[in-house]
Amino acid sequence: MSLFFKKYMAAAAISLTAFGLAVPAHAQEKPASLGVGVFSFTSGATAAYGVPGRNAAELMIETINANGGIAGVPLKASYVDEGQGTEGVITEFRKLAADPANQAMIAALSSGNCMALAPVVDELKIPTVGWNCDTHQLFAKSAHPYYFRPNGNTVPEFLAYAFYMLSVKPDVKTVAIINPDYAFGHDAANIFKAALKTFKPDVQVVAELFPKLGSATFQTEISRLTTARPDVIFSNLWGGDLENFVRQATPRGLFRSSQAIFALGESSLQNVAMPEGAIIGVLGDGWWNSPDAAANPDTKAFAEAYRAKYGSYPVFPAMKMANSFLYLKQAYETAMQKNGGTWPSRDEVAEAMRGSTVKTFTGTTVTREDNDGIVDQIVGVTVKSPDFDFPVLGEMVRYDGEALMPPVGEDPIAWISTLPADLLASQPKPGSYK
Repeated sequence: MSLFFKKYMAAAAISLTAFGLAVPAHAQEKPASLGVGVFSFTSGATAAYGVPGRNAAELMIETINANGGIAGVPLKASYVDEGQGTEGVITEFRKLAADPANQAMIAALSSGNCMALAPVVDELKIPTVGWNCDTHQLFAKSAHPYYFRPNGNTVPEFLAYAFYMLSVKPDVKTVAIINPDYAFGHDAANIFKAALKTFKPDVQVVAELFPKLGSATFQTEISRLTTARPDVIFSNLWGGDLENFVRQATPRGLFRSSQAIFALGESSLQNVAMPEGAIIGVLGDGWWNSPDAAANPDTKAFAEAYRAKYGSYPVFPAMKMANSFLYLKQAYETAMQKNGGTWPSRDEVAEAMRGSTVKTFTGTTVTREDNDGIVDQIVGVTVKSPDFDFPVLGEMVRYDGEALMPPVGEDPIAWISTLPADLLASQPKPGSYK
């Protein structure tokens, strides 16, 4: 039986199973509300990526509360703009965590903010879900027992792009890279280059460009790429940076001479005219209209409710945020089942997250022993669709997330160098995910 987004879509059904709306037996000492800190960029160039995440949090909270909350307890969000800078983010995190009413955090978008928050999470011992937070460095050197990242990391994300590129352009000879000048950009470049060295060692990297995050113009970089004329341009620019780059590069014909890979491209499909045939994905499995998502009535209901409320479909940052709320909700329900229905402590919620397997709107996330999440990777190319007025993903592949994830404790770049050459040939082919 289904429940409805009554405030938004009379026909949008969400099942009890997926949203976990079945209410356990009455428990003692329930709080008046469950406070959750939600961190995202809502100002500046990065807001094009961050606002969809914040919007998804708002919709998930309103929907969960309209259907009984968690065991009868409504969620209450405190939203924090990461655009204020890392120092301000840490201050706000400490302030929220000091209030007993706030029992969990969903933080953060920026990999830099996640790295800075990790020791604070350790100190304050508050269960924290890194809803975006891609950098593989988060758990590389230190354990963070209260920090969980259910949405995957940079290693499987950018290995998937290398595999897809080599599948559709096996004769590639030259590659250029244009990524933002901070950890996320440099990590992606190193992973992508390591994959090329392992699976196509004769490929030459003819340019590596790292413009400052939030750059207004990319004309200098476009000129250098035009001169280099690489077979492929790989980029993990995102938000306003990606959209400005595409707007400025398209009139100069850059994407007519080079195959574009926009690793975060799906998040901008509804905002800017992406070149047809660009390789894009969702940094995980968070494509709201993938075959698995489209077959799930709960995902369809969420997507339609999101569109009705915000005027666009939920891009993958929105899906990552929504899936993080499903992850958090299951942790509370699991903790209560284990302790006989009593409202759980922060420690009990964190314990319920460890080793968990959670069914999400777009697939399944498995939490490893290091608290990193394993999710599949969806990659495709931009194609026109008669159903939408913007490009969508076509010729998709859904790569197995576990196969692309380094073992716990191993250096990812060194691990990539040990991968067997026949691993590429064994991967699913473009267009196989239907």
